[in-house]
Amino acid sequence: MLDALSVAAEGGKSGKAEPLNGFGAGVFEVAMQKRGDAFRAIYAVQIGEDVWVLHVFQKTSKSGIAMPKAEMDVVRERLQRLKEALR
Repeated sequence: MLDALSVAAEGGKSGKAEPLNGFGAGVFEVAMQKRGDAFRAIYAVQIGEDVWVLHVFQKTSKSGIAMPKAEMDVVRERLQRLKEALR
């Protein structure tokens, strides 16, 4: 994940990063597997010139690859608060 975030900080997009649907342009997700566990990092790059990590979590849901609603709600709330703070 650090590699993907470093690429984003330098203005690029890692091959590990995918757009996160439903949040507009500039919000990406990095999903990683480690010893059978799934981890995700959500970050935004089109807010000013900075990369903002909005949420990082271990996915515990066994219901496929979809992100749990509670995690989506956290990302949505943090993105909104960040946009308001940077106005």
